Amino acid sequence: MEATAMEGAKEVRWNLSILYSGIEDPRLDGDLRELAEMVKRFFASYKGKLAERLGAAIRDFSEIEMLQGKIATYLFLRESTDLTNAAIKAKHAAVERELSALQGEYLTFFELELVQLSEDALKRGYENDAIVAKHRPWIEHVRVFKPHFLSEPVESALTKRSPFSASAWGDFYDEVEADLEFSFRGAVRNLTELLHLLTRSKDAEERAEALATINRGLAGPFAKYAAQTLYMVAGSKAVEDKERGYKHPMEHRNKANRIPDAVVNVLHGAVTKIGGPLVRRYYKLKARHLGLGVLRWSDRDAPMPFADTTVIPFREAEGIVTKSFESFSPTLTTIVRSFFSEGRIDAPVVKEKRHGAFNSSHVLPGGKPVSYTLLNYLGSNSDVMTLAHELGHGVHGILAGEAQGPLMFHAPIAYCETASVFAEMTTFSFLKERLTRAGEKKSLLALIMAKIDKMMNTVVRQIGFSNFERRLHGMDEAYTAWSGPAKRSVEELDGLWLKTARELYGEEGEVFSYKDSEHLWAYIPHFHSPFYVYGYAFGELLTQSLFARRRRLGEKFEPLYVELLRSGATKNVVELLAPFDLDARKEEFWNEGITGSMGALIEEAEGMSREMGVI
Repeated sequence: MEATAMEGAKEVRWNLSILYSGIEDPRLDGDLRELAEMVKRFFASYKGKLAERLGAAIRDFSEIEMLQGKIATYLFLRESTDLTNAAIKAKHAAVERELSALQGEYLTFFELELVQLSEDALKRGYENDAIVAKHRPWIEHVRVFKPHFLSEPVESALTKRSPFSASAWGDFYDEVEADLEFSFRGAVRNLTELLHLLTRSKDAEERAEALATINRGLAGPFAKYAAQTLYMVAGSKAVEDKERGYKHPMEHRNKANRIPDAVVNVLHGAVTKIGGPLVRRYYKLKARHLGLGVLRWSDRDAPMPFADTTVIPFREAEGIVTKSFESFSPTLTTIVRSFFSEGRIDAPVVKEKRHGAFNSSHVLPGGKPVSYTLLNYLGSNSDVMTLAHELGHGVHGILAGEAQGPLMFHAPIAYCETASVFAEMTTFSFLKERLTRAGEKKSLLALIMAKIDKMMNTVVRQIGFSNFERRLHGMDEAYTAWSGPAKRSVEELDGLWLKTARELYGEEGEVFSYKDSEHLWAYIPHFHSPFYVYGYAFGELLTQSLFARRRRLGEKFEPLYVELLRSGATKNVVELLAPFDLDARKEEFWNEGITGSMGALIEEAEGMSREMGVI
């Protein structure tokens, strides 16, 4: 079946020629030379002169950002489909060093001087300069970090050294992980293929064997390297956070996300208090359907015995997702179609390719936004949802890029997940309505339970990841106080991983057996971007509340939603949700987001299961 999916997806490779034709393209080196001249002119023109020339400086800084982003985006995308190509890696590393050196030498002053401008100077700019007025949200957000900037020489040195910082461990980790091979039932599989099997196989023993194979493969040298990578990331962050005066390790991420600490804490508390019991309730229902008393961890994402596991060819998936967008918004549909027609998707599973899926959007010189989506498509319903999810990100990037330009288009993680989750829900609703009309009750229940699986992974599992991370970075057992991170052995990390799982999914034997799951922390690359993961839960629950408003607002919803996407990074969560009469500062917002989405679907699944005589 996987071969059928590959036949449909193997020709769907992205076309990067709008950026460069290859790493030997003379335009690439030409743009690097031009960029070097631009940053030097910028330094000479604006250092010490921002109070009088802020608008012009923002204009020229935007031009630098667009050209620098074009170069960096191309090399990142090119490397993502060929992680072991030595020539690409060498070129990417060399360019990254050059860009960091240029930024450290000539651009460090800009934000430092920007945060030091007087309120009077800014007021004059907002009133008299259209560029300054437009970029007010960006300026005010940069100034939030004023207490945390270091001296210009120190900031310059840190920027120049960034290619050799803890992030370099994460970069090499990606390469090592891409090289992992697992011997499974007489064949050699990569990590993506075995993880996919856990969601596709109806054979419990095959799933258990696949998980045991993954767990063994992650042990040994790879787990030791993964543990050291986490220590380097957490340790270097702790040192820098202390120098910058952050009160706790999450403060920088929370400020970057424009979310108050209190709201982040309420989110974690709500998922633990309400999501935890729901997850245990749901997986007990799933165990009944699978005919099991206690689930193995390999059963967590298992398909229902009656699920339709027919492989969906990529072009059929394209049609499903496009029609889903058509059912909601002509504006978004036009953008979605362009991804397929203009070669902005890379779909097949390839050994040297980055695993998982992502979307990368950027505003090119001249102000034109461009967006690319990477998949590892194997033809499941989940893969179709992932396609919709990543295209949601792409639509967001295009709309915000057109409206806001290079400095303000990219929403923080907690908000950028809104568009992707909404796109996924739109596709889910489209498929659900189609099955309802066809009277295919078992397929409908399988779809609903697969969606619950996905939501549990996005909300409960990601908060579990976040709790693992919080303790990794030195938070105490009660999640109330912080100390510095400690160097932990693989065995200690295994224990920490299982402890955070049990807090949400139940003690050993209550719902799950955790056998062969202790090393799974080692394959989660998100931990190398500290406290990134809670944004997934934030975005999922926020979007579920928005999706519920769609039914209430009717035709008024679509223009409000498109305007939300166009806002990019110009608004905080309170401002974004105000037109929909929602307030994320209230605990009931999160409680209702959980019960009204996951809770409602679980009730629906339980009702259908009663009709089938399962409960």
